[in-house]
Amino acid sequence: MAGHSKWHNIQARKSVQDAKKSKFFTKVTKELMLAARAGGADTALNTRLKSAIAAAKAVNLPKDKIEQAIKKGTGELAGENFDEVLYEGYGPGGVAILIEAATDNRNRTVAEVRHILAKGGGAMGEAGCVGWMFSKKGVFSFPKASFTEDQLMEIGLEHGAEEIVDEDDVWEVHCAPEDFNALSAAFEAAGMVSEDAEVAMMPTNTVSLDAENGQKLLRLIDMLEDNDDVQKVHTNGDLPDELLG
Repeated sequence: MAGHSKWHNIQARKSVQDAKKSKFFTKVTKELMLAARAGGADTALNTRLKSAIAAAKAVNLPKDKIEQAIKKGTGELAGENFDEVLYEGYGPGGVAILIEAATDNRNRTVAEVRHILAKGGGAMGEAGCVGWMFSKKGVFSFPKASFTEDQLMEIGLEHGAEEIVDEDDVWEVHCAPEDFNALSAAFEAAGMVSEDAEVAMMPTNTVSLDAENGQKLLRLIDMLEDNDDVQKVHTNGDLPDELLG
């Protein structure tokens, strides 16, 4: 199975930055609440919640805080009421941008997102303008130093893996969102621990950027993610190698 995606392209560049952000606890807590509200507290049935718990653990959110956020999401505890909103637009070099937000004030958030996009060399678009360029996929990243492609295929093919992508020092395993839990459990049972695992919006095509527009895109993503209401930013920009170090 072969192919090529740039999910790891931006994720690898930003992982260290995300870990340092003081607002990251707030974002993972919001996602835990939203995931639990949308699908309940059973991770065997709620793929999104399982992914949210993994993300919360990755940034060392305390166990009691994770449990509290889930209970707020299911209504067992009183909690804030957030609406989920998806904004679509364009960035430097004509790249497509999807912005997931969780807000208690839609008017405030849309105005702030529109301002950030304009300031960063982008523009807000109409609903549906770029969403068709992305598809939702389960994504697992495994270090090549630990696992071979054949090892991943042996487990993956039996539990819903669609493709294995060569991304430099890691293998990416992609699957349909509904197969994420089964594939995750299969890898865990085999003792195969992934570096990252989540259900992500994957671009179906990419736009190659030069160094100048690549820098502009990274600055725009940082500005968007610094906003309290923005949860995730997805783009189809393909960054040049010199920006990934």
